[in-house]
Amino acid sequence: MTGAVLGADGLRRCGWGDSAEDYRTYHDTEWGRPVHGDRALFERITLEAFQSGLSWITILRRREGFRTAFRGFDAALVAEFDETDVERLLNDTGIIRNRAKVLATIANAKAARTLADGELDALVWSHAPDPDRPAPLTLADVPAVTPESTALAKSLKRAGFRFVGPTTAYALMQACGLVNDHLADCHAR
Repeated sequence: MTGAVLGADGLRRCGWGDSAEDYRTYHDTEWGRPVHGDRALFERITLEAFQSGLSWITILRRREGFRTAFRGFDAALVAEFDETDVERLLNDTGIIRNRAKVLATIANAKAARTLADGELDALVWSHAPDPDRPAPLTLADVPAVTPESTALAKSLKRAGFRFVGPTTAYALMQACGLVNDHLADCHAR
């Protein structure tokens, strides 16, 4: 068994990528595709941190709420959030209302703001592993943590980022195309 599933549309996908329409769209158009730019990466770091302990579909379905709540993921604006903003966010039903994750996002915005333009992009992408590694055949072949994700987590923490452990860093690497974990026979590979 390859692990890829045949969707109603005749396309083979990674098993999770065909379980709901939101997942299909995300799987087919975003996941595993290269993401560059400090704002786009700050958004992905934020969403991956909020996903910790939850299903990804919960985050996907609130993504627009997150974009509104965190001012389009403009790190300079989010870095200026104060206790009034924290309380606003903790009452915002359009996002996940978790104080630790809200505070981490503000701290991460402050860390991102201290970096020169393009430096977050360079920091993240400097941890991309060899692109020629073998394609996973099944979901069981996809790791949760790698030496590269551990190194990325350490680099982000040294730069002042929070809520970015090795597992979250690996999910970020998958989401932003640093690794291509689409299964070998997935149409999106």
